[in-house]
Amino acid sequence: MADGSRFFPAPRLILAALVAGALAGAVAVYVSESRSGNNAPAQAAVGESKDDVACAAKSDRAKKVAASATGEVAALLPADPPQSLKSLAFNGPDGKPMRLADHAGKTVLLNLWATWCAPCRAEMPALDALQKEKGSDSFEVVAVNVDAGDDVKPKKFLSDTGVTTLDYYRDSTMALFNDLKKRGLALGLPVTMLIDGEGCLIAHMNGPAEWSGPDARRLIETALKPESF
Repeated sequence: MADGSRFFPAPRLILAALVAGALAGAVAVYVSESRSGNNAPAQAAVGESKDDVACAAKSDRAKKVAASATGEVAALLPADPPQSLKSLAFNGPDGKPMRLADHAGKTVLLNLWATWCAPCRAEMPALDALQKEKGSDSFEVVAVNVDAGDDVKPKKFLSDTGVTTLDYYRDSTMALFNDLKKRGLALGLPVTMLIDGEGCLIAHMNGPAEWSGPDARRLIETALKPESF
């Protein structure tokens, strides 16, 4: 990914790409909204829980972290207000149900992707490279596949794109995407969220980014600094 400009659009083109992607994937993404799954029942509205209240107090930190999102990751926006995502549910690498809360104490870059998502084909290797370089006890890229059906096609996709470091997370029900859509965080795929060790959303973006470059590394380094920075 030495030359990210070959694969990723300039920020001013991301909106156009999102519109095109939304049209192309509308049936695959939005027709499934009525499905039940790991996330059922629907999450409470932002601000109704103690966790949301605690996260909302991190507004200044969210702005500081998002301010470090420049260049290739400049489309990342601060959470306004930060909200708790601890209840987000999907299947872990062992195939068993889990929640984001299971990553407590670890900063997470949560990404939703699908095999039919054209921008994901370039973005997944970049996320894989970020995990290989920055993955640790304090940080993980959690890339969740949202294809319907079995694991055959998603796993082939990862193999074909050279992804070897990312753990395999799944939600074949679309409940995770629909939850994020209801929260106003997901417009299409890919969608990425930066979440702190207490499960609070700090920043988010729709569309692809060059996650293996220096701009992304600088962002993650900033997110890992103590909250008092």
